[in-house]
Formats: sequence, C-alpha cells, structure tokens
Amino acid sequence: MDLASLIGLLGALGMIAGSMIAAGGLGPFVDVPSLLIVFGGSFFAVMFTAPMGTFLGSFGSMAKAFMPKAPKHPALVETMVELSDLARKEGMMALESKEVPDKFFEKGLQMLVDGSDESKMVKQMEQEIKSMKTRHENAQNVVKSWIDIAPAMGMIGTLIGLVQMLGNMSDPKAIGPAMAVALLTTLYGAFLANVIFGPILAKLEVYSADEVIYRELVVEGLRNIARGESGRNVQDQMVAALPPKVAAKMLAA
Repeated sequence: MDLASLIGLLGALGMIAGSMIAAGGLGPFVDVPSLLIVFGGSFFAVMFTAPMGTFLGSFGSMAKAFMPKAPKHPALVETMVELSDLARKEGMMALESKEVPDKFFEKGLQMLVDGSDESKMVKQMEQEIKSMKTRHENAQNVVKSWIDIAPAMGMIGTLIGLVQMLGNMSDPKAIGPAMAVALLTTLYGAFLANVIFGPILAKLEVYSADEVIYRELVVEGLRNIARGESGRNVQDQMVAALPPKVAAKMLAA
C-alpha cells in the first residue's frame, strides 16, 4: 500500500468535505442531475475514447497508484553480482536453477542459459520493455481522458443549467434547481479531474518510469553476465542508475 496515495486522497477528501460541512452541510452539494451529467457522462465519453479492453484494464492500472509492486533495485544489483560471479566460476549452465525475482528477469536469464547470444537477448528484452511502455501509455491515456472530459462535462452541465434557468425566469421556483445544476456540474468536473484522476496519473507515470529503469537494469546486468564481467564490474555499472545515496551505500558495503 502506498501511504502517500492513501493519505493524500483521504486528506483531500476530508478537507473538501469539511469545508462543505462548515458551510452548512453536504446536502446542498449533492444534486442528482449534476452527478448524472458529470460522472455518468464522463464514464461513457471516456469509454468512447478507447477499446473496451483498454478502458476496463485502466481501472486495474489505476489501482496500482495505491497498491504498487515497487521494484527493488538494490536487491536486483545484489542478485546480478551473485549470478555474474557464479557464471564466471562455473559457466552459464550453473545459472539454470537460480531463483530470480520476476518473470522478465527469468526470461532473460533463461535465454543466456539456452545459449542465446548477447545481441539477440538484448533485442528481445528491449522489445518487451517497449511493449510494456505502450501498455502503460494506453492506460495512462485513458486516465488523461478522464482529466480532459470531466471538466468538459462540467461545462456542458453548466450550460444546461443556464439554459434551464434562463428559460424559466418567470418561475422563481425553477431558478434554484437550474442554478444548482449550473454550478455543481463545474464543481464535480473539477473534483474528478484535479482530486481523483490528476494525482493518479502523476503517480502512475512515476511508477512506470521506475519499472522501466528496473527492466533496463536487468538488461544491463544480463548483458554484462553474457560478456563474462566480474561481479564488481557489474555492480559498478548498475549502481550508476540508482539514486546517489543508495549507490553510495551499496558501493561502501
């Protein structure tokens, strides 16, 4: 669980709800027509922007903003060092029974054990990284559609409310509900874009970049193992991609 995401979301919701309660309660801020326009309209409009599989899969991707599978870079470097030293001493076949932390790493290691040359292994794994980036970008584009469409739906609701209000100026009782639709749809659209989906997109981009770095480290480490580099040389090259404090700690160990 990403505590920053959870606490940030709950904190933002709490501050908004608290201000509404202080202003007289939540009741005046709940309007069913406005909810239908913004939440319902945005849902189906966003669905319109992507294939159904991508649209539905985006919800699973958004969950990663709260429950990410954060790759452990230092542990990866340590594993690569062990494998490189073992390969130099006993040959590539000695790596076949070794456990590795993920399927991507396992696939690349198995290619080396099976006798694939360095260039073939690197080309295939880089293609997998490219495919992963494309999948992430597709999911992030759905989130971006929420950010773009929700405020637009709020504006559509505002215009609907204004039309209703101007068309019923002779009926004072109709002005209030029409004004509520006009104002609350804008509020709901801004809420969805800036409190929900904007932060989720930012967090997904961070995690995606982190996963790309992890996979590039895997490729770099396996490339060095294929070249017969020593564990120390593998570590020196891989820690260059880590944060300075983490790199310094590992080099000092």
